[in-house]
Amino acid sequence: MAADTQVPGDADIAVVAALMGEPARALVLVALLDGRALAASTLAVEAGVSASTISSHLARLVDGGLVSVETSGRNRYFRITRNEVAEAIEALARLAPAHPVRSLRQGIHAEAIRKARTCYDHLAGRLGIALLDALVNDQILEIERRPENLPDPILGAGHARRYLLTDDGRSRLLSLGVEIATSSRRPLTRYCVDWSEQRPHLAGALGNALLVRLVGLGWLIRGERRVVKVTQAGRSGLAREFGIDIET
Repeated sequence: MAADTQVPGDADIAVVAALMGEPARALVLVALLDGRALAASTLAVEAGVSASTISSHLARLVDGGLVSVETSGRNRYFRITRNEVAEAIEALARLAPAHPVRSLRQGIHAEAIRKARTCYDHLAGRLGIALLDALVNDQILEIERRPENLPDPILGAGHARRYLLTDDGRSRLLSLGVEIATSSRRPLTRYCVDWSEQRPHLAGALGNALLVRLVGLGWLIRGERRVVKVTQAGRSGLAREFGIDIET
């Protein structure tokens, strides 16, 4: 090996951890977890800091590659740069203690976000888990088997279990109007371990496509702070198409 050749060392986790670990920046990243771009003023409110302070925090997140900035006229909007950032935040959320609930408003939001929310660009919470369970039970997705034809019992880091779209499942989703990506660098199916339920929900291109279609059908409405609301049409449609009882 040449003396002037530089070989990358181990990943410097501390750099990213420091960016995420500051309380105001952590609140900014959580606010951006629904995948939408938000204005600096909105993020200042979410983080509970002044306009000048939020500018400093956002600059550090942009420089660190966790957040990107988009300009529209005189306004600037910020969003998470890529899915891996959202996955890292969700993984930390599974380890983190819960914020104490000190008001009725906080309690209502805490329950709503556990019931149904967005996880970057796909559905999470109890509804996201119920949807993945329904897709497997209806054989729209099947769980990949190990070589010895036994189910893989591992469910956690490393995506040891894969969910595969069946031919019948593809036809059924297409009939519902779900746009299934055929040429994308992004995996069609992945799972996230839901931080509030500690069970998997569906991510990947298909997870995003399902969320987009359910919103397009008017079955789901994206609310504030990642909350997803189910409409009356959604209650009927989810029960009819997937056997999901939204009250469970």
